[in-house]
Amino acid sequence: MSNPATPTALGVLDERPPLTFPPGFLWGAATAAYQVEGAVAEGGRGPSIWDTFSHTPGRVREGHTGDVACDHYHRLGEDVALMAELGLKSYRFSVAWPRVQPGGAGPANPAGLDFYRRLVDELLAHGIEPWLTLYHWDLPQPLEDAGGWPARDTAGRFADYTALVADALGDRVRYWTTLNEPWCSAFLGYGSGAHAPGRSDGADAVRAGHHLMLGHGLAVQALRAARPEAQVGVTVNLYPVTPATDTPGDRDAARRIDALANRFFLDPLLRGAYPADLLADLRQVTDFGHVRDGDLAVIASPLDLVGVNYYSRHVVAAPVEGVAPEPYWRSPSCWPGSEDVRFVTRGVPVTDMNWEIDAPGLVETLRRVHEEYTDLPLYVTENGSAFVDEVVDGRVDDADRLAYFDAHLRAAHEAITAGVPLRGYFAWSLMDNFEWAWGYTKRFGMIYVDYESQARIPKSSARWYAEVIRRNGLAAE
Repeated sequence: MSNPATPTALGVLDERPPLTFPPGFLWGAATAAYQVEGAVAEGGRGPSIWDTFSHTPGRVREGHTGDVACDHYHRLGEDVALMAELGLKSYRFSVAWPRVQPGGAGPANPAGLDFYRRLVDELLAHGIEPWLTLYHWDLPQPLEDAGGWPARDTAGRFADYTALVADALGDRVRYWTTLNEPWCSAFLGYGSGAHAPGRSDGADAVRAGHHLMLGHGLAVQALRAARPEAQVGVTVNLYPVTPATDTPGDRDAARRIDALANRFFLDPLLRGAYPADLLADLRQVTDFGHVRDGDLAVIASPLDLVGVNYYSRHVVAAPVEGVAPEPYWRSPSCWPGSEDVRFVTRGVPVTDMNWEIDAPGLVETLRRVHEEYTDLPLYVTENGSAFVDEVVDGRVDDADRLAYFDAHLRAAHEAITAGVPLRGYFAWSLMDNFEWAWGYTKRFGMIYVDYESQARIPKSSARWYAEVIRRNGLAAE
């Protein structure tokens, strides 16, 4: 018997068995408001921390900003039509908090809510399930000026904002995500300073992480009060963390990074407590005096689902004096209390972000969440890759991205076969967009965006994904 072939940079080889996903599997794609909308000063929208950050010299590659982005604010109809052509069953988008509450408090801005009403109505008219994310990193600047996420009051303001959005859209939106990737908001935004608001303080990062989760719990309660029928979850970005060797030092390094990357959020959200070893690791950073009685019960408010964003694996090793820091997303300041842990590269294929491609890690991650934490339905709410794309004769042949999706969807199917209650998959991203501190220098989209003309060109991966959705699975190639 021949061995199954594997995806390569040239595409997907044959001799692969067809794989069918469960009936009703939710096939989608995802974006985020600041990355695609543009129109940052239209319709009453106020400034966010990403407006401020991107306009600060030296913060974003080549001085790029999200002022125009993909102009989705003005091209809503065109973009939803493209989603329908792909056959998407669901579209995961985020609501820009400063478009709804320009000052981060007070009554809703009617024009801001009207934009999202139009988007939701357009999706439903095309038979596409709206999946709404309440917070994808664009904190209103006035709230940052008042202390940002390290300040406890921000959590309460987030619950107020949630209630406004639920009142406006809850009759038509079934699926709700409170936070997207709180690790990034806390540890890149307030730890390394590589993301907005660009602050660098380990204790602030830890406080921000806690208050993000507290805001999540309060938002869950607000959604339950306003829309008891809503399906409510949270999205965490998770990584398998592997020691470089089986030595005690490397195993402890893996334990420490796993605590900060994964268990810092999974344990409070799904178990109602912080891990004891994490508290010990952070003893020199904070005494956790910001955690008040009752907080953890609020954070662990019951959910209907859990979203998992998966991109790569962390391989780590014990400290070695004098080793230079890794790229910003692995920089020491992302890891308060464990700044000296080394991140090891293994020489395996990487994406244009220099992230190692590790599809088996998706199986490992999904199984861990299910087997160690919860029986709730799981969704892969982001998974994708950046590669260098070129338009040739009006086409974009992104074979590497296609192969990446194929490998990770096969991993998702393997997880289902192993008993994981995986209910859906959202490709990141629907279209090329503003890639945060990388600006427009990295492309993750299935649809190519010419940022000068705003023309959209579906890539080979988009046409392939449309066929996957049509088949509800992966065909033998």
